[in-house]
Amino acid sequence: MAQRILALAAEEAPERLQEALQSLGEGEVRRCPAGRVLLAGKGRGVRPVRRAKAASPRVRCSSHGVLRRLQLYKHCVLLVESGDLHLGKVSEITGLLMLEVAHLLPGHALAELATLFVDVIKGGSLSNGKSLELFSTVLTALASSKESLAYGKGELNGEEFKKQLINTLCSSKWDPRSVIHLANMFRDIPLSGDELQFVVEKVLRMFSKLDLQEIPPLVYQLLLLSAKGSKKTVLEGIISFFNQSVDLEVATMPLDQLRHVEGTVILHIVSVINLDQDLGEELIRLLKTEQQKDPGRALCPFSVALLLSVAVKHRLQEQIFDFLKTSITRSCKDLQFLQASKFLQDLFPQQYDVTAVILEVVKNSAFGWDHVTQGLVDLGFSLMETYEPKKPFGGKAADTSYGLSKTPAQQACRLGASILLETFKVHEPIRSDILEQVLNRVLTKAVSPVSHFIDLLSNIVVSAPLVLQTSSSKVTETFDNLSFLPIDTVQGLLRAVQPLLKVSMSVRDSLILVLQKAIFSRQLDARKAAVAGFLLLLRNFKVLGSLSSSQCSQAIGATQVQADVHACYNSAANEAFCLEILGSLRRCLSQQADVRLMLYEGFYDVLRRNSQLASSIMETLLSQIKQYYLPQPDLLPPLKLEGCIMAQGDQIFLQEPLAHLLCCIQHCLAWYKSTVHLCQGTEDDDEEEDVGFEQNFEEMLESVTRRMIKSELEDFELDKSADFSLSSGVGVKNNIYAIQVMGICEVLIEYNFNIGNFSKNKFEDVLGLFTCYNKLSEILKEKAGKNKSTLGNKTARSFLSMGFVSTLLTALFRDNAQSHEESLAVLRSSTEFLRYAVSVALQKVQQLEETGQTDGPDGQNPEKMFQNLCKITRVLLWRYTSIPTVVEESGKKKGKSISLLCLEGLLRIFNTVQQLYTARIPQFLQALEKAAFQIRQSLVNQFSSAEDDFNSRETQSLITVLSTLSKLLDPASQQVLHNLRGVAGIGAEAFSKDIACCKGLLSLLFSLHVLYKSPVSLLRELAQDIHACLGDIDQDVEVESRSHFAIVNAKTAAPTVCLLLLGQVDKVLEEVDWLIKKLTSLGSDTSGNKSEDSSQASDQTQALEKGVILQLGTLLTVYHELVQTALPAGSCVDTLLRSLSKTYAILTSLIKHYIQACRSTSNTIPGRLEKLVKLSGSHLTPQCYSFITYVQVRPKSTVAKSQSKEDEAAAISTVMAKVLRDTKPIPNLVFAIEQYEKFLIHLSKKSKVNLMQYMKLSTSRDFRINASMLDSVLQEHNTEDAENEPDNNQVRTLCFYQ
Repeated sequence: MAQRILALAAEEAPERLQEALQSLGEGEVRRCPAGRVLLAGKGRGVRPVRRAKAASPRVRCSSHGVLRRLQLYKHCVLLVESGDLHLGKVSEITGLLMLEVAHLLPGHALAELATLFVDVIKGGSLSNGKSLELFSTVLTALASSKESLAYGKGELNGEEFKKQLINTLCSSKWDPRSVIHLANMFRDIPLSGDELQFVVEKVLRMFSKLDLQEIPPLVYQLLLLSAKGSKKTVLEGIISFFNQSVDLEVATMPLDQLRHVEGTVILHIVSVINLDQDLGEELIRLLKTEQQKDPGRALCPFSVALLLSVAVKHRLQEQIFDFLKTSITRSCKDLQFLQASKFLQDLFPQQYDVTAVILEVVKNSAFGWDHVTQGLVDLGFSLMETYEPKKPFGGKAADTSYGLSKTPAQQACRLGASILLETFKVHEPIRSDILEQVLNRVLTKAVSPVSHFIDLLSNIVVSAPLVLQTSSSKVTETFDNLSFLPIDTVQGLLRAVQPLLKVSMSVRDSLILVLQKAIFSRQLDARKAAVAGFLLLLRNFKVLGSLSSSQCSQAIGATQVQADVHACYNSAANEAFCLEILGSLRRCLSQQADVRLMLYEGFYDVLRRNSQLASSIMETLLSQIKQYYLPQPDLLPPLKLEGCIMAQGDQIFLQEPLAHLLCCIQHCLAWYKSTVHLCQGTEDDDEEEDVGFEQNFEEMLESVTRRMIKSELEDFELDKSADFSLSSGVGVKNNIYAIQVMGICEVLIEYNFNIGNFSKNKFEDVLGLFTCYNKLSEILKEKAGKNKSTLGNKTARSFLSMGFVSTLLTALFRDNAQSHEESLAVLRSSTEFLRYAVSVALQKVQQLEETGQTDGPDGQNPEKMFQNLCKITRVLLWRYTSIPTVVEESGKKKGKSISLLCLEGLLRIFNTVQQLYTARIPQFLQALEKAAFQIRQSLVNQFSSAEDDFNSRETQSLITVLSTLSKLLDPASQQVLHNLRGVAGIGAEAFSKDIACCKGLLSLLFSLHVLYKSPVSLLRELAQDIHACLGDIDQDVEVESRSHFAIVNAKTAAPTVCLLLLGQVDKVLEEVDWLIKKLTSLGSDTSGNKSEDSSQASDQTQALEKGVILQLGTLLTVYHELVQTALPAGSCVDTLLRSLSKTYAILTSLIKHYIQACRSTSNTIPGRLEKLVKLSGSHLTPQCYSFITYVQVRPKSTVAKSQSKEDEAAAISTVMAKVLRDTKPIPNLVFAIEQYEKFLIHLSKKSKVNLMQYMKLSTSRDFRINASMLDSVLQEHNTEDAENEPDNNQVRTLCFYQ
């Protein structure tokens, strides 16, 4: 029979085929198509199937026809999934069966066929998934069927039957090989919202069971499926999977394979978002919501990379960047908040850092993530521009390039620079774009600070100078605009591109051409830029034979620079090049003072780096100084000062900075004598020439020294009666003369001390020079004090170098050599000279703190500056601790004492080290040995001294120094604990009525305490002391006499200690409020998370709840003491009332958290919360109402003391105004209490625990006018005088609270 059917199917006779099919019995129907017809179709294509299908419609209504068609479909499905057919024939068969399935099969047949599909999927029999196209058609037809279909023991309509099938399908086990086909199938099935959610969750759960390479196509199918809905679930599942895959990458999959898969998935998501904008909006909403709960889950490297890829679409870029910038600053603020509190660090040992995540994205983008790079570049520049250094109005922008990023804005700006730098290193195609944008911003932001962009440019050049040769044209274009840039920008830009000049001749030649044009410019800034550029070239293009640059302050750190300048130029050409530049610079010695000043300050560095230019530079300096030097040995003064100034109309200008010229000569000569002889040439002519100018300089400096000591002020046309005001030409000229003479004296002081070799005669010369300097200094101070001029009050910058200052201080205070004693006694005999030496050290440290460098040799060398700081610190610390201030001040005439100057110097040094040398703080502290102990001991001595000997100013300085020093210590070190115990001991034993000292000591105690543990126990003890000192609000109650801290006494308790205490309480409340917000996010996250992490989150939640309740419980005891204290009217009462309102608001937030917890889980409230509620009901709320009554009633007795009617009316007006001011926070406090009790009632209902049993009935406070009290006041203060009418009206408007 089967052979006959096959033959008829092959013929063009459908009628005969139909008759043959009708003649088949039921058993034959079941056997024949399966056994012969369909199997035979493998060789003959789909013709038998098509013929059989064509014959079927004619008997559509008969049961036999339905059975035949059903058997045909079943066996076709099995055949298609058997894997025995070619894919082309499979597609033909599937397409043929799909055409009229809804018309050929009734509902029960569709249900049977659909059940077959489900069984095939559950059995894992799908081979290619082609039959699933038919399955989707069957389910769609089944959903529209109106027949009642048998299901179990009952019946269901087609739609419900389809739902049951989908539920069965998604609840069964899937073969990982068929997941992609199933996901694709569901796209063609109409699904309700719940069904779609069920399907999506099932597919997401299958991610972990698939091979890594199968994830991208499955993700793409899911994204297409999300067009129906459940976008949030799809995105959340994808991000969560790749966030968790970071933990598994090392153990289960290669890193590069994972990164490529992530990149492909991101591309799929971006492509779908381009078609469906709602998916992009949903992504941003999802991450914003998750970021509030758990930033670590929301912003992982995968999600950040995804956001940056999507940000290329300009419609979403602004939203995404705003979100990322907010997340970055919030993360920085949270980290800063945690670092300031040991209590929070213990509860949050590891805090999420979004900056590390973004830098990891840059690192991951090396694995072919080209679609992320543009977003990274845009984000980097956006961060740098949004959080760039701000320029204050009328001032100079703070340069943070040499310091530590402290504020969140500074950290965000640094992050932007790091993103761009790392992206530049990783991605070669984007390098030219980054470089061009950086250079454009340096050029166009002439008004705004550009130091952060210059630092970035410097790092870029150092990282790859050879690579930048391909972009040298952009650098040369920038050089054309040097003349129009501020000098600071020019110097920074030239320093940044310095390594590029070493490897690119074209860049160097273009720079020289620009500089040669600029040196003849009319603009002063252009000429200064030219000088800066030429000095840079001289420092870095060494002539062969020059000394090594081991002492250079700015060593080139580009390891990629393999080419040397000598490979391109021979020695003669290079030397000629440098000499040509020197010739151009000599022309600048006839220009303005600012240009000359740059030359004098730069010659020393050129000489040290390019020693073969020594002869030319020294000859240039010699010819310049000879223009002002008077060689006659007896002529006074030895220098022509009148040649240093220039008159233009009625204005006087400095033309030649003579002191700077002499300073440059002194430093160059000292370096030349000590260094250049080591590599001196063998030619006698050169030696004689070098010795010639060396001898000339020595004789000249010796003669100037001798004659300067002999000179009187009148020889310089200066005396005490001269005009030094800056408003007249004569005054300006005298100021210029005085500053030049003082500078010359300082230069000669350093020169003679260095060459003196501890000679008594030389030290006498030093003292003589200082006498001349001091006379002029005193005159300028006196004139400045009289004129009260801002410019006059500025101290002239010292010409002494930092290295010499450290050497001088060490010799004056710490040199105990017997051979030096006699000579040093000359200098030590002058207290003014000792004070001057310490003052100059203070000035140098201040300059280093503000600018990151100092004037003079090695001023830009961080290593040398750090060494000098250590030496100066040891000397100042020894000087202060060895000689008591009391002894010193007994013979002091005027000015600050040396000890106070030493303290001020220590304070500035500690600040400078914290700002500039963070990495070297341990080395610095090691050099100081027991500095903290010595300062604490000095503080103890101050507090234990007699009242007449107590120096408040010195004590405040000691406290500030100790506080700053404590910031340098590692919070985890034992030194912090020693400091805490020491300061606590001082506060407990030191009785002082000095307000400022008390405030400083307690502030220090608080700052140390938070580094060790929470300060709530300390706050409770202080509150008890305040209560004991001020008494109780109930005069009949005798307060127990307790004194934990002697520093708290009747003089300091209020308002000083009270306000400090409440300020610290507010900080603790901020921490508690922050923790409660974290609790809320953890609670909402745990309630929706049913994974294994929920138990860990629950443990963390319990730890946080315990910490919050313990903090609040102790704070309630603090308030318990304060609200019973008879605080004076004013700021203390007002601050306390506001603080109480904040406390009740936080208590309400905690209760709301437990209400939410009771809704989501069946957990009962913990016993510690009951204790907290009980404590608030017994120890705080009743006392708060008593304190409110105390605040309101107290003014009445004050008014009653007035006697005369006029005085009485004025007193009423004043006191009542104060009443209104003091009682303004009272309604807010009462409202906060009532809100707290309201939510307690809600929690009691939810938890089935009666928490209100601990709360007493509140006093009725409806804030209406109390008529009886108002009448009594009006009767007492009634007056018949009409002039007092306004006052009475004012009284009538007052509200007295019941």
